[in-house]
Amino acid sequence: QVQLAESGGGLVQAGASLTLSCVASGLTFRDYSMGWFRQAPGNEREFVATIGWSADITYYADSVKGRFAISRDNAKNTVDLRMNSLTPDDTGVYSCAAYRPTSNLVVITEKSEEYDYWGQGTQDTAAS
Repeated sequence: QVQLAESGGGLVQAGASLTLSCVASGLTFRDYSMGWFRQAPGNEREFVATIGWSADITYYADSVKGRFAISRDNAKNTVDLRMNSLTPDDTGVYSCAAYRPTSNLVVITEKSEEYDYWGQGTQDTAAS
């Protein structure tokens, strides 16, 4: 059974930093690209960042580019999201997700419907 478990969320002041972690089990982690998504109350889920299986390919939403950094450790089956300079607009439930590429041409994706597995999410709130 595949499980993705997020941790690290919390309440912080605007301008602070926070690191979210996601540990995966029940799958061959290095076969999957990983992504982070978030959903604010009343909003649709939106893409935040993704990383390829070998960690040499990353892609970010424009809203977080330069502030957030995604990384992974294939030995520990973990993917982290380092978030700096948080603003109230970054508030939401953050979920990690796993995507198994079906070709060598598309190894990462920002499309949530392409992801195979999802975690339950962790709440992150940046107070103004």
